[in-house]
Amino acid sequence: MPRPHVLVVDNGTLSLPQLCAVLDDLGTSTTAVDTASVPSRLAGHHQAVVLSGTKVRAHDLGHYARLLDLLANTDVPVLGICGGMQLLAVAAGGRLCPGPQRIGRSDVQVDTDEPLFAHVHPTVTLFQRHTLYLREAPQGFRVIGRSAQAPVEFLRSDDGRVMGSQSHLEFRPHGREILRGFTDFIERGPRASSGGRE
Repeated sequence: MPRPHVLVVDNGTLSLPQLCAVLDDLGTSTTAVDTASVPSRLAGHHQAVVLSGTKVRAHDLGHYARLLDLLANTDVPVLGICGGMQLLAVAAGGRLCPGPQRIGRSDVQVDTDEPLFAHVHPTVTLFQRHTLYLREAPQGFRVIGRSAQAPVEFLRSDDGRVMGSQSHLEFRPHGREILRGFTDFIERGPRASSGGRE
């Protein structure tokens, strides 16, 4: 069976090589492009999209117009990481709030009935590097992970296709296992979502 092809959108993260390496190790084939170079359509060439963290504030939607247009016109699984999750949330009407700087490990509680968390226990230790927070999920999304520091550590769309992680999953063993859950999800497709558990 051919390896699923994942489009990794580099929004300015410092850890793009690590992210692509983990996804490749988990059985996908990745192509990385910067925000200005995303294709207008996937045209069947990619089976998923991963949005990296970003140096540009997620509320600057004009900077991401090309990327947001692509995401609005695809039906493949999408995973946003850190700033990538924030971008997805802001585009859906969410609000970001400043908070304490978090750099390093953090314990997060996740909903293990979600496909993304098929390979982890309810409490995971993940790597954080950010100062902005979502306080609630935007319309069309639900919270599927939380911590003492952040009420929205993970979210997913109501149809189960779009997911986001405040944590940098390219680091730490639990992050890798959550990425494994996402690559499994790519293989199965959005029909494996937990939409029936609303």
